Amino acid sequence: MDSERKLVRVVIVDDDQLVRMALRLIINGEPDMTVVAEATDGDAAIGVVEEHRPDVVLMDVRMPGRDGLSATRELLGRPAPPRVLMLTTFDSDDLVLGALRCGALGFVLKDTPPPRIVDAVRTVAGGNPVLSPAATARVIAAATGPQSSGSDARTASREAALKRLAALTERELDTARAIADGLGNPEIAGRLHISVATVKAHTSSLFAKLAVQNRVQIALVVRDAAE
Repeated sequence: MDSERKLVRVVIVDDDQLVRMALRLIINGEPDMTVVAEATDGDAAIGVVEEHRPDVVLMDVRMPGRDGLSATRELLGRPAPPRVLMLTTFDSDDLVLGALRCGALGFVLKDTPPPRIVDAVRTVAGGNPVLSPAATARVIAAATGPQSSGSDARTASREAALKRLAALTERELDTARAIADGLGNPEIAGRLHISVATVKAHTSSLFAKLAVQNRVQIALVVRDAAE
């Protein structure tokens, strides 16, 4: 009974039956996780998640009908949302970036080796991004460069980000910038000459003041504010 309650409950959302079947086999082969349901598009995903209340949703980005980004936005805007891990074929997909902005905890490529997919599900279930801090910073830097959006949208995004960062103390801002550079807590502590406990305190404050749920979103705010 106890062990069953500790199972990571997963919903798979993908329009490709073979992809769903492969993911189900991979996940159900692990003793600590189970697939509780599947869906073929974003609309179906909303109902399935409402019914089964999974811990993690593996969400395809591009699907006929309602895409994964739209479904993710709705799911993460609801009370007690699941963790969302995006599935894609390209790590620079703009839709993935949009999902990260609204709270998805990362993404995996569909051709990722099975052990890494399993690790990604476990990582997301624990509330952490599936990418290493350095890899996250590289993806964000590439995806949020000037070429990724029009100048007007980029200016508006930058102004909004600067306004959010203006509410931070100097040390909180330093911490946010270090997170955007891909540093973990020990590295941030070394850079700023403070304790790891203080870094964690600053990070908690960043979550509250920036109204974000994870470090990826902190990094996105800092990147948006950069010239």
